[in-house]
Amino acid sequence: MSDFVVKGTFKAGHIWEKFTKNVESQNEKNAVEKVYSLFGSKNGIKRYLIKIDSVEEA
Repeated sequence: MSDFVVKGTFKAGHIWEKFTKNVESQNEKNAVEKVYSLFGSKNGIKRYLIKIDSVEEA
């Protein structure tokens, strides 16, 4: 398992907010899925309201 830094934006009301998340995952694809899952479960944000800009291994 590696640590990944996922950067992007999500829609909060009428504006797009930037975010940076550190997640532990096996690969980049799973790291992105984990970020979608976290935002959906904790904030109720749908996947189409989240834009991933970059995924880097920490």
